[in-house]
Amino acid sequence: MAKNLKLTPEELRELQLCELDALLFFDEYCRKNGLTYYLCGGCLIGALRTKGFIPWDDDVDVLMPRPDYEKFLKLYRKENPSERFVLVDDSDGRSFSGNIFAVLSDTDHTLVKDYQQDMDIPKGLPLDIFPIDGLASGKMARYTQYFFTMVYSLFRSQTVPKNQGGLLAFGSKILLGVFRSHKTRFKIWKFAEKRMTRYSFDESENVAELCAGFYFMKKVYPRSIYDGTTEVEFEGHRYLAMKNYEEYLNIPFGNYMELPPEEERIPHHDIVKLELNKPCR
Repeated sequence: MAKNLKLTPEELRELQLCELDALLFFDEYCRKNGLTYYLCGGCLIGALRTKGFIPWDDDVDVLMPRPDYEKFLKLYRKENPSERFVLVDDSDGRSFSGNIFAVLSDTDHTLVKDYQQDMDIPKGLPLDIFPIDGLASGKMARYTQYFFTMVYSLFRSQTVPKNQGGLLAFGSKILLGVFRSHKTRFKIWKFAEKRMTRYSFDESENVAELCAGFYFMKKVYPRSIYDGTTEVEFEGHRYLAMKNYEEYLNIPFGNYMELPPEEERIPHHDIVKLELNKPCR
């Protein structure tokens, strides 16, 4: 198993500048087709702090309301507008990337993550695209929604969750051991996906990033945060953000303008291979 790379500040900055190509392409495609997206997470914080990347950030993420997310996937598959920027999405069950969300992969470069080393997918620079889903209003209904989200995540990623409790990891191993067939796993996660996305983004009082991992999955955001968009400057270009971005960022990050402790200023993704001058296609 290859070891994770430790990038120098210069190498990380070069990676960041290359990642901008996919973001610019994605922005232009969404504006052209009337699709809503929002810059989010570290990129949005960086835009507000310094109008650029956080120095230790190693990726680009965007959010899309579930209706726009589904429209994007359908339209991009139909048009296939770029040989360079390839959509990596497992929704049809024909491919397997280990992700529970869609990725736009810039195949002009090569980036291999730890868990994707043996997968037959385009290993370019990833732009992660997360849907935002409506949340159930009742307590029990919401717990049920979280349960189906975890079932969906397990059987779509087909990976035992890291950094979670021993009981959760043990149960995940048991389930993946019982249901070994890719066809069966596909049916299970498609069923779970229907149950977890049954609440309308537009009509729900609250929404959540159910496909963004266990920590973010349980963060509850008022739907009103996403009433309209604004633009923020990021690395010399202007991109879309939710109109009430301050309220959005305060929920998972607290005082997002304050720098974290120095020991936390590190990249968060396990990269085992990076060749920015070598196409992966």
